[in-house]
Amino acid sequence: MVENIFLFWENCPTRRQIGPRIADAPAAVRDRFSPVLNWMRQTCNLIREPPPSRLVIMYEDFEAVDHWTGERLHCAWKGNIVAIATRHADAVDVRFLVNGRSLAIAMPLPAWVEFRKRSGGNVITDYLAAQIAGHYLKQAIENGYDNGREIYTMTVEEVLAHLDIVMQEAGNTRNLPVLPILTAS
Repeated sequence: MVENIFLFWENCPTRRQIGPRIADAPAAVRDRFSPVLNWMRQTCNLIREPPPSRLVIMYEDFEAVDHWTGERLHCAWKGNIVAIATRHADAVDVRFLVNGRSLAIAMPLPAWVEFRKRSGGNVITDYLAAQIAGHYLKQAIENGYDNGREIYTMTVEEVLAHLDIVMQEAGNTRNLPVLPILTAS
């Protein structure tokens, strides 16, 4: 609650005058301002609480159990690469590490166009693409379709079907987790 005091940023006419975050203040200071925060919350409707269904981790870093061996596989998203540059394909490769093994899920670019047509102008973001590919990968592992290949290719229909499932779980793209910033090692 208190940590989100400055989420009213867009509605605040004096936003340049706001100092450090209240969450970083000592407990005594936070307690002193809590009546003001409650008044702002109730009267001004300026402070928006985060959605209760806020998801922290979905399919960018998950574990799945292999259907055939029962082995737990740790899958971690590593990045999205436009495949035109790397393999001259009309797709986006969403890269994962599965127990240290590199794996890519190829998502065809026509899925982006089809989704935009169907949704009235919405787009598949990098975050959403990572979640869609992660959901596909988890389902493939748990259903026994993972056979050690380095790349799996999704169809446009599969992308849209997995997109629908991810959006049902998330509720809104605002609820999708922020992907981690990866550094070269």
